[in-house]
Amino acid sequence: MRQILPPQWNQKIRNFLLDLDARIDSTLFSSGKGLRELYERYSTFMDRFYVGRWKRWVFIEPFSEAATIGLGGLIVMLALAIPAFRETADDDWLKKSDLAVSFLDRYGNPIGSRGIKHNDSIPLEDFPDNLIKATLATEDRRFYDHFGIDFPGTARALVTNAQAGGVRQGGSSITQQLAKNLFLSNERTIERKVKEAFLAVWLETRLTKNEILKLYLDRAYMGGGTFGVDGAAHFYFNKSARDVNLAESAMLAGLFKAPTKYAPHINLPAARARANIVLDNLVDAGFMTEGQVFGARRNPAMAVDRRDENSPNYYLDYAFEEMRKLVDTFPKSYVERVFVVRTAIDMNVQRAAEDAVENQLRQFGRDYHATQAATVVADLDGGVRAMVGGRDYGASQFNRSTDAYRQPGSSFKPYVYTTALLNGYKPSSIVVDGPVCIGNWCPQNYGHSYSGSVTLTQAITRSINVVPVKLSIALGGKSPNPAKAGRVKITEVARKFGLTAPLPDTPSMPIGSDEVTVLEHAVAYATFPNKGKSVKPHAVLEVRTGAGDLVWRFDRDGKKPVQAIPASVAADMAWMMSHVVSEGTARRAALDGIPTAGKTGTTNAYRDAWFVGYTGNFTCAVWYGNDDYSPTNRMTGGSLPAQTWHDIMLVAHQGVEVKEIPGIGMGTKLPPPAQPANVAANSAARVLETKPGPPPVLTKRGADILVRVEKLLDEAGKAAGKTSSNDQKQPAKPVTSGALAFPENYIAAAGDQPAPAQRKN
Repeated sequence: MRQILPPQWNQKIRNFLLDLDARIDSTLFSSGKGLRELYERYSTFMDRFYVGRWKRWVFIEPFSEAATIGLGGLIVMLALAIPAFRETADDDWLKKSDLAVSFLDRYGNPIGSRGIKHNDSIPLEDFPDNLIKATLATEDRRFYDHFGIDFPGTARALVTNAQAGGVRQGGSSITQQLAKNLFLSNERTIERKVKEAFLAVWLETRLTKNEILKLYLDRAYMGGGTFGVDGAAHFYFNKSARDVNLAESAMLAGLFKAPTKYAPHINLPAARARANIVLDNLVDAGFMTEGQVFGARRNPAMAVDRRDENSPNYYLDYAFEEMRKLVDTFPKSYVERVFVVRTAIDMNVQRAAEDAVENQLRQFGRDYHATQAATVVADLDGGVRAMVGGRDYGASQFNRSTDAYRQPGSSFKPYVYTTALLNGYKPSSIVVDGPVCIGNWCPQNYGHSYSGSVTLTQAITRSINVVPVKLSIALGGKSPNPAKAGRVKITEVARKFGLTAPLPDTPSMPIGSDEVTVLEHAVAYATFPNKGKSVKPHAVLEVRTGAGDLVWRFDRDGKKPVQAIPASVAADMAWMMSHVVSEGTARRAALDGIPTAGKTGTTNAYRDAWFVGYTGNFTCAVWYGNDDYSPTNRMTGGSLPAQTWHDIMLVAHQGVEVKEIPGIGMGTKLPPPAQPANVAANSAARVLETKPGPPPVLTKRGADILVRVEKLLDEAGKAAGKTSSNDQKQPAKPVTSGALAFPENYIAAAGDQPAPAQRKN
């Protein structure tokens, strides 16, 4: 039964609610009245500033619009500036790029250096006045007048370039260029230019003008693997930057724009022409008179001849980049920036790799229409013993071993066959080599023929294309899209081997249509002789400070091997791949008495030719092709790549205890070369065991030396003839030498032309 409140309580509640309602109404009324009075007062006050007619449209409206647009612009600028200022998040941003690294080979011998020369850096006031003026006249004449961005200079450069129909002047100030060197990459994008502008203004607020100029002179890349004008002066002129004259200063200042193009040890005429432009800039800027630069024009700088120096520059670039990443892993409290690094390089193997590539391209490159090559030799623990990133570092610093992604062709197939062995197949398993299609794509074998039932060993030995595609479909099992599912399994196995390339999913992926790098491909093959353990490629073995204190060591701190596949599968694959060398497409790579296995690779239109192989000691990958992806003249992996691999590995195994490959053993002796019957009869009493070696050709350095000697003798002969003409009516016959003419003929005739492969790999 509901309880009813007493009458007196009901009256009290009604009175309370009426009072609350009155108070709310009164408050709202008072607030509205106050707001109306406040608005009226504001209107009365603002009426005093009312501007009408023409004054409003001339002054008030433009100001109002400018304020609105300016506010919007500030918001946009803030949004653009945030990504740029993130680059400065590190507290040690000023030290981030100033590594100074001296590199040693695996035996402790110096091989080169990279980075800033801390020990040789000099104060700004010690730089010659002509060097400072040449730099400012060429790179940023208004450096001491702007706040990081030279808007008049940028406008002037735009006008000049428009009139010239090309790039003649740069619009970036020295501060902008320093910001790029410290924080950004060299990519030509609008995003980078925006970041560069904001960072330039930020640098101007943090550093003085002289500090910015000093950093620019110390950090800029100057070609030849040198950073900073002092390092460049030592490299090009064998002297300190303190001692350079006006002509040398002009040549150094000309390197900032394009150090590779104008490096005097590569192209002295271009360097001198660029230096002459710098001298013009000095006069145009009013820093010097024509009379003051006249002597430098008449007596241009002479650079040190470094053509005979054989520094492993591609390797040093790779090792320095690895060192930069390694230093980032050190504790932030660690402030040391000068290091001595012992690398895995073996200079004997390095020189053998360089000579093998040069010899093959010099003899057969024109016939095959091939202009470039790359190779990597590595230990089975991933230590890179040799690296050739291209034919000539002076002509191109692009490292084709680490940065170029090329289709591996059939050299990718071992990952497919490994996946098959992991899923129940055996080397003796039978697969039918016959027509197969995935959608509208139908792979073809070289020669457009089929072999019927073959084993996996026969398929990889003869480099049959259809079999890996059929395996990729079979590996997919009963999934709705078996071909795609099979390719996923193949990609997973390739990742376990160490390949980090994108490897997009395409029907032709099992026969090598995806792209890889030479470095990763070479070290991935080390998984086979490593009993299934994959390793990471590396150049650095040991890092010490300039004082000799040990900082990092690979065997202690480096990444340990990972069991990627079972040892039994690795042994089966090694046995299958050994047949490629002994009786298949890579017979040119066979080494006498040294167990060898590998796989050739040739891509569509013969654009890429590969041989990747290994022994119980080393793994090595060799690639030939062209930078512009133009086809070669039917070059296959079994021709120049296999021969180059043979020549390199022959040297690499000298003085080394040969190890067996699990699944192969210790290899066999190669059969002796065929000889005519009469020669064989005369030598029947003797047993000759000769190992196949590189063709007996002159190295590039030897040929260059002989050419120089020939020129000297020709000059001497002409001088002798001129002298004799003063005493005789008949001039003396110029001195010639058949021996000096011999090397050119010898080079052209030495060795047999590689015969076209019978099968495409």
